[in-house]
This record gives sequence, C-alpha cells and structure tokens, in this order.
Amino acid sequence: MPGRRRIGSGGREPARRGARAARSCRRRLRAGDRPDRRRARRRCVPARTDRGASGRAGPRHRRVRDRDPPPLAPRGRSRADRHRRPRRRARDDARGPGVLVGVLDVTVLGDVVGRSSVVVCCGSGGVGKTTTAAAIGLEAARGGRRVVVVTIDPARRLADALGLRDGLSGEPQQLPVDVGDGEMWAMMLDAPAMFERVVRANAADPDQADRIVANAFYRNMATALSGTQEYMASEALYELHTDERFDLVVVDTPPSRNAIEFLEAPGVLTRFLDHKAFKLMMLPTRTGLKVFGAATQPMLRLIGKVVGSDVLGDAVAFFQTFAGMEVGFRERADAVATLLRATGTEFVLVTSPQRDALVEAAWFADQLSERGYGVATTVVNRVHPRFGDGSVADARKRADAAADSGRAELAATWANLAALREVAERERAEVEALLGHTGAPVVDVPLLPTDVHDLDSLDHLGRYLFAVG
Repeated sequence: MPGRRRIGSGGREPARRGARAARSCRRRLRAGDRPDRRRARRRCVPARTDRGASGRAGPRHRRVRDRDPPPLAPRGRSRADRHRRPRRRARDDARGPGVLVGVLDVTVLGDVVGRSSVVVCCGSGGVGKTTTAAAIGLEAARGGRRVVVVTIDPARRLADALGLRDGLSGEPQQLPVDVGDGEMWAMMLDAPAMFERVVRANAADPDQADRIVANAFYRNMATALSGTQEYMASEALYELHTDERFDLVVVDTPPSRNAIEFLEAPGVLTRFLDHKAFKLMMLPTRTGLKVFGAATQPMLRLIGKVVGSDVLGDAVAFFQTFAGMEVGFRERADAVATLLRATGTEFVLVTSPQRDALVEAAWFADQLSERGYGVATTVVNRVHPRFGDGSVADARKRADAAADSGRAELAATWANLAALREVAERERAEVEALLGHTGAPVVDVPLLPTDVHDLDSLDHLGRYLFAVG
C-alpha cells in the first residue's frame, strides 16, 4: 500500500534546496516581480528529483483543476468508491490500528484518506482549515471509516461548520449523519481535562493523582502555562489513535506557528524531563528534604522573593508528589513523536490564494521539511475560477471588438471576464511559485457563494475536495 516514506538524510537535502529556492522566489515576489507561469516554474522550482520534499515518488507537482462539482454520491458511499477496487477491512499492523489496505483511489485527497490513520490539517488562520478537516472526516465516514475529527483551536469553528448549536465537548460525540456503515465523531480539545486524564493514567494510585490535581502549581500549569495546550493536543491525538472506536483521526490544528508547537510538544517535554532544573527539583524526592539545606537556602530565598514563597512551596510540593511518574510521561511523549512520523500519518496543507496566506503556507511547508515531515496534499480554498478555457488576451480582444461595434454591454462583460481570468491566472502562478517546491499535488476549491455552516454546505465543499478526474 502506498504511504509516506520516512525522510532520512538522503531525502531531506532536496527538500532543503527546494526551501531555499522558494525563499528566494518569495523575496522577488515581495519586490514586485510577478512571474508568469513559465517563468515561475523555471526560476522558482528546483530541478526535478525522483522524490519531492514529502519523500514520495511521483511527479514534482500536479494540480487538480477546478471544475463543476460532480453529482452527490449516494448516501453511505464515498464518491471515490465508484472508482476504486473493493475495500478490504481495516486491520491493525505495524502502521497502527485502522490503516486501510488494498484501496485504490483516483482522487488526490481520497488517496490520502484511504492510506492514513491520522490526517493533520494545518495552515494559517482564516483559510478554511477547519471546514476542510470536517469535510475530510465526512467523506471518509461515507467511505466506511470510523472517523473522529478533533479541533485543537479553542474557537467554535468546527462546531459551527458541523451545524452544532450547542458546540462540542472535550469527549468524542457521534454525529447524527447518514454515512452508511461509517461513523463520524467530533470533539474539541479540553486541555485541563486531558491533563488530568494523563496524570491519573500515570499515577501509582488514586491518592497520588488527587494530591497532584489539588496542587496550586499544577492547576496554574494546566490552565495558563505556555505550551500546555499544544502538548495536551498531542496527548489527545495519541489517545484517540489508540481508541478502538476509531480507525481515522483528523486533526484541525491552530494557526501555523502554534501548529509547529503542537508538533514539537513531545520533544519539548522530553527535553524538560532531562533538564538540570527538573532533576534538581526532583532531588528532594530521591535523597530526602535535607538536600535543601544550608547550601541551597540562599538560592531558595532568592527564588522565593521573585516568584513568591507560596508559589515556590507549591512547586516543590508538586515535584515531590510527581515522583515516579516521569517515566510514564516520557514513554507517552516518545510514543506521540513516533506516531507523528509514522507511515499512516499525513499532513494536508490548507491555504488560500491571498499573498499573505501563501507566504505563511510556504513558510510552514519549509518548517515541516526541516523537521523531516512532508506535505501529502495542498488544498487552496477560495480560488477564482477560470471562466472557460479561453485566455485573458482572447477576452480582451472580444471586448475590443464589441466596443468597436457599439455593443457597450457586451464589451463590458468581456472586459470583466478578462479581469477575472487575469486574477485566476495570477493566483495559480503565485501558488505554483510559492508552493511548487513541496512536490505535493494541489487541490483547487473555488470561491463558494456561502460559508460552510451545516452538513449540506460541508457536503458541497466535499464535492470539490474529492472530485474525480
């Protein structure tokens, strides 16, 4: 079954060369140099290699062109199912639970969903990332998957996209949608509740867990400490991935820079557990409180003046109670890091044709590449359609001809069409110039007349995301 090849030292260097080429191209674009499609491909995309930045064999870059959406598939059957071989049952193997084997899709996103156990949707804010994640989940459920869509972003966008007036909770809830044999679930991350579950799972006994949860330092860390939300998101991902109710987890991440913290969270925790400061705070639990004797009293008094004696006392009490749990936390962090790099985990980059969003998406793709990840698919939302197969020059010529013959309204129509085609061509040229180096296929979603606010409009979006052809 196709999957993402692990990017080692041999696959990472071409990706870095591509990232440097893209950064050079972006500097020229900011300076006002707007390359046409041919020039963008020649100057801004590295030479063709056997594998793209994602490490997957195939063409450097291909685009799924916009088209009228295909008709809706029958309920309980994915649109791509009409063009695939018979599906085998999901099975557990080295890739993790729920990976589908023997699926042949002819859609770009259908292929990604068919081979994945985790799909991470990432990109800048306001580009349709949440609705894309929800549409992927709905289509996968129609294909027979047991899907849970989890949003890390504390905003209500996922609930709004699903048409849930009462919002989402921190526990998975099954949605009342007709998807045949599949199931669709959704939840919103509740970081404090997730933190408490992790504590109780790793505590030696309920009494140890109760003392930690009651500690003031813990409560502050669970609700206000920077990075806690992202680390708890990675814990939630692992918990859902190992939950036998689901065979696919779709993650709606926060905006790009916070998404990087989500990817780095397991490593940050591991480094913290190895840090000298943590080991110092754990010393009283291993050698007795006498370690805080005369030699350390001046340091403790100084720290107490800065952070307050109560805070210091709570911190010391927390680490004393935490003793023995660091092994479990480290093992979970290592397991999450392994899951994020597993064959069945795929990254879908979501953006829009706006310049700022494209620059942010290119930056995020570079960050993924530098960390050894790859982009499986790029979704560009709100793209202007081409309005036919003609060129900008052709529309302008027709506008001039209509004006010369005195048909002012027809001339204005053709002039307007020429302007719209020019916008569409410029958008596509900039997408290729800034994102072509990723080697990922691009799915265009046209500018829709309404926002996605319920399952019907979500299904309409899915008709473009999973269009066959």
